[in-house]
Amino acid sequence: MTGPEVLDFAREAIWLMLAMAAPIMLVGLAVGVTIALFQALTQVQEMTLVFVPKIIAIFVALLLFLPLMGGLMAGFMAMIFDRIANP
Repeated sequence: MTGPEVLDFAREAIWLMLAMAAPIMLVGLAVGVTIALFQALTQVQEMTLVFVPKIIAIFVALLLFLPLMGGLMAGFMAMIFDRIANP
C-alpha cells in the first residue's frame, strides 16, 4: 500500500465520520438552541432543563438515522474489501 492510498483511506474515513455524525449533531444543536431560546424568552434559568429533551431527541435521531449510518458503513467496508481484493 502506497502513501497516497493511505491518505485516500484516511480522507474517506474522515468524510464518512462527518456524514455519520452530522445529522445527530444537527439535531442536538437544533434542540439545544430551541430550548435556550425558550429559556431566554420565559426567563426560566434551570440548568437541567436542556438535558432530558436533548437526550430524547438524539436518541430518536439515532433510531431514524441508523439505517443511513449502516448503509454508509457498509459502502465504506465494501470499498475497502474491493481495494484489498483488487490491488
